[in-house]
Amino acid sequence: MQNETKREYIKRISYVLDFIEKNLDADLSLELLAQKAHYSPYHFHRTFSTIIGESLNEYVGRKRLERIASVLLVEANKPIKELAYSYGFNSESSFSRAFKKYYGISPTRFKSEGKTVLSKIGIESFESEKYICSIDNLKKWAEVNAQITIEELQEIRCVGIMHMGEFDQMSGMYQRLMTWASDKGILPSSDFKAITIYHDNPHVTTTSKVRYSACVTIDKSIKADGEIRPVTVQKGYYAIGHFKIEAVDFPKAWKFMYSWVLDNDHKFRDGDYFEVYHNDHTTHPEQKFIVDICIPLESSGRVKSEVNNQRSGKGKPADGALKLSQNPAPADYGQLINYMKALRKFFHESYPSDFSLGAIYRGSMDFSYFSLTTPELKKQKLKFVIILNHQLMRFEICLSGQNKSIRRKYWEMFKSSSWNKYHLAASIDDSLSIIDHTIVETPDFDDTSTLTVEIETESFKFINEIRGILE
Repeated sequence: MQNETKREYIKRISYVLDFIEKNLDADLSLELLAQKAHYSPYHFHRTFSTIIGESLNEYVGRKRLERIASVLLVEANKPIKELAYSYGFNSESSFSRAFKKYYGISPTRFKSEGKTVLSKIGIESFESEKYICSIDNLKKWAEVNAQITIEELQEIRCVGIMHMGEFDQMSGMYQRLMTWASDKGILPSSDFKAITIYHDNPHVTTTSKVRYSACVTIDKSIKADGEIRPVTVQKGYYAIGHFKIEAVDFPKAWKFMYSWVLDNDHKFRDGDYFEVYHNDHTTHPEQKFIVDICIPLESSGRVKSEVNNQRSGKGKPADGALKLSQNPAPADYGQLINYMKALRKFFHESYPSDFSLGAIYRGSMDFSYFSLTTPELKKQKLKFVIILNHQLMRFEICLSGQNKSIRRKYWEMFKSSSWNKYHLAASIDDSLSIIDHTIVETPDFDDTSTLTVEIETESFKFINEIRGILE
């Protein structure tokens, strides 16, 4: 497929996937879905299979089985016959055959044994002890690391990129998304958030087929543009867990949230589960994520009562409860990126024979940067990096390396020496910096000419000092 054609296909198929997700209990005929995609049935079916890797019938059937399995995991008393007819199966027997073919056991056995057999098809069981020994230990861990509240969220408008499969694509997806959003000027000048939306339950869907979207919140409507598409988080009640955790603790946090909902006799609602990120973990002193984990709940008298108590001050909401429209950012993201472009251009035009400059990195809302290297440094696989820390609103510079082994080599060299003029990274494991320094503590963006000279002067103090040591 040509790139433009493929982007158009992906845009239309993504829309259909969202429609399927929200209407699994409705009649999802080929003709209806082809009409939604604005294709002929024949062309739509072929395009769908090419992009998704499954036929339309296989995909819809699998999604319905997984939805029912999700229900059975938490509501084992739900009548199987009722679920089968609700999700489009013609009879209980036809559903049972399809379910057993996919999961390896009957729906009746799945009610009691499903959590222990899911791992046989490569799915991590909800009850898995891989990350924690017991529910008591999990609760003790959560007492230190989690705060829970129930919130009624209004509709959240986002723009995002959808992916199906392993999660190793997430960083690249966010980088493409942030670049696109900045170039289009669609990010709001006030606070905005990065959100990962999970369209499938990873406890009943194999990892290779889990569908998720990397998103950022926006304050105006947009149209789909290739892989970029509008995404909406539905209005409703949500259990929100506010966490400060390391990357390895995400499975533990999700498990605790599931457990908390059940322990408090709330019911899961069909809808997207999502994570909201409040920081860039690489800038955190302990490399921790500050994140909200959000699970949709069915509306009930108890849920409404808890929300009303929290609003009146009788409840105890989490200190970091989801806030999508408060705490305005200190400066508009687009303006900051525009200044970084101008700064890079200044170095490029002022020192064309001295430095090779890297592209501006803007894959995070919390910082952007570009690199400078000399022929001598390039031989040593080293580079200087000028960083705009959006979160602390200051400019920094660091010595970095092309890869982790290079960074470790020079980090250990500086660590073993008595030279300590600049800050040495605490650890090289999660840091792109070997040595770093703050060059402008409080930049004045109203006087960019003076700011640029200040950055130039302070950068060269650091660069010349480090080059002298290296040489």
